[in-house]
Formats: sequence, structure tokens, C-alpha cells
Amino acid sequence: MPWTTLAALALQAAAAPAPATPVAQPPVAQSSRWVLKEADYTAKDVRFRNGETMAAVRLHYGTLGTPHRDASGRIDNAVMVLHGTGGSGRQFLQPQFADQLYGPGQPLDIRRYWIILPDNIGHGRSSKPSDGLHMRFPEYDYDDMVMLQHRLLTDGLGLDRLRVLIGTSMGCMHGFIWGEAYPGFARALMPLACQPVEIGGLNRMWRQLLVDGIEADPTWNGGEYKTQPLQGLRTASSISVIAGSAPLNFQKLWPTRDLATETARERVERDMATRDANDMIYQFESSRTYNPWPNLERITVPVTWINSADDFINPRNFAFAEAALKRMPNARFRMIAETDDTHGHGTHTWAVNWKQDLVDLLARSGS
Repeated sequence: MPWTTLAALALQAAAAPAPATPVAQPPVAQSSRWVLKEADYTAKDVRFRNGETMAAVRLHYGTLGTPHRDASGRIDNAVMVLHGTGGSGRQFLQPQFADQLYGPGQPLDIRRYWIILPDNIGHGRSSKPSDGLHMRFPEYDYDDMVMLQHRLLTDGLGLDRLRVLIGTSMGCMHGFIWGEAYPGFARALMPLACQPVEIGGLNRMWRQLLVDGIEADPTWNGGEYKTQPLQGLRTASSISVIAGSAPLNFQKLWPTRDLATETARERVERDMATRDANDMIYQFESSRTYNPWPNLERITVPVTWINSADDFINPRNFAFAEAALKRMPNARFRMIAETDDTHGHGTHTWAVNWKQDLVDLLARSGS
């Protein structure tokens, strides 16, 4: 799909959605082709934006490929890919993502690029409430998460530049924060599946209802449960499944009442089995202060921002893109058209939908 002009973009933006979190999706097996080198970085004496502190925060991460140093000794081939709400770096080993990007001659060929896949605080194998602090864990937000990513790259991995930063869903929003908080650190930004605006309207409502559903379960017990509060998690996972829906794709895959009923129940059960109630509350509440809109002019590096038309969380009829592009001089926006093969908010995970856009972004941001 060709790049839109600003005039055409206004019409296009009026026809596509805007999400921001990894909602429940069917599990896809990791490809055996890709083996992560995994490690932990410990950030010491962390102060969060709200004034809370932790003596140490563990950040787990994995890498593919090998760092390359230029003549001055500077690593010049690092690519960071950021996951969405509830996800982890390992999700980017799924074949519909990894097998499209990392192989010989592909956009992120690991013979050429060093891929960094962190688990954000509150997620995966990084520090999180379920480690023991429960609801006493510091109330981190997206700015805190980006600050910790920056510490991982600079203090942990010795980087002062990224070749490109790719972010999906929550990671998409982190990409906009990166562009403002650390201008030029990433030579290019590729935010996938979000909006650069405060989380309000329906996007805030469904998140709030998800959190309220957990906290309304008496067995949640203020976060001090001995076993998971199943009714609260069922409510939260049900909302998450709806938020990740893709109407045309679902109709094609499960066209009868019985198939749809069975699949809906299976998806909720599968999602519940992966969740911890306190972790989930923190993961969704961390978006509460997100709002890069006032400072978009700080983002001057090349940006390719992509949403999908069947995204429940980022509705296609928002017109934010046209106004945002006028304030980010090197930004481009594309809306992926809805088909029965797109995946709603999860379309960003299927790299075939934006692989060529990444090739173009790498070309226009330098060799």
C-alpha cells in the first residue's frame, strides 16, 4: 500500500483503529530456528517517577546475532524490539514474526544486526509484583519502563545508539516516549499498534474494567491471595479476549455458534493460565500517565508508524495521525487494511503485514 498524502491520510485515519496492549491471542509455537542468548541486568538504586524506590530491579533480556563495532569501537548494529502488555521478549521468536525478519537477506538478518529483546519490569522474567512484594511493588509507569530500558542499553550493554527501535502495542507507546525522552538515541522508530495520545475514552474504560474485575473478586484480598482469584481473572481475561478480537478473521475461522462458543471459552481458559492477578493489574495500570502528545515535535528521526483497521483498541476512525504527522517532520503513517487474514490488535505480530515498511525505514534512515 503506498504512502498516503496528508489529505488522503485524513480520510484513511477516519477508517482505522488504535490499540496499545498485548491482549489475549492464541498461542503460537516458537520457531526452533532461533535460539536466544539470555541474561539478566540488575539496575541498582532505582527511583521511580512517583518517588518510590527499589534497591535493585532485575531486567531479563535475550539477544540474537552479534554486536558490531565501528572504527571508533561504538556498537552500530543494535535493534531493540519491545513487547506489549503482558508479553515478553520471547514472543518475538514466534514464526510469524521471527521467520519473516531474522533470516538471511531478511530485514533484520541476524548476520548483520544485533537484536535485543527485553522483558519489561512487571513482565516475563524481570522483577514483578508476583516475586513477593505483591501490591507493595512500586507503581511503575511507562516512563519508568523506558528509563529502565535505557539503563539496560547504556549501563548494561554499553550502547549509546540504536539502529532502529521497534515497538508493538505497549512497546509502540514506549517508542513515542523514547523519541521524546532520548531524542536521536534510536536512528529510526517503528511504532506498531498505538496512538501518541493520552489513554482515555474506550481505551481507558476497558483497562479500568479489567482491573476492577480483578479487585472486585473477594479472594483477591488486596493482593494477598494464596491462590489466584479465578473469578477476577476470568473477568479480566474475557475483556482481554474481546479487546484482541478481529471480526472478519474470527468469522472465517469460527463461523458457527458452537465453534465460536467453544473457542471463546478455550481462549479465556488459556489466557487465565498465563496470568498472575497482581502482575496483570500493574501491567494495565502502568499506562495511566501515558501522553506523548504535547511534545511530539521532539521526535525528529525517521518514523514509520503503523496501525491496523480492525484494531479494537485503536479505532480506525480516529484522526490523530494527520495532526501528529504535521508535528513529526520525518514520520510516515500507514493503516493496514482489514481482511479476513488480519488479526485485529495482534496484526502487528504478523510481520508479513509491515515487512516492506521496515525495509523502507531502514533505507531512509541510513545504511
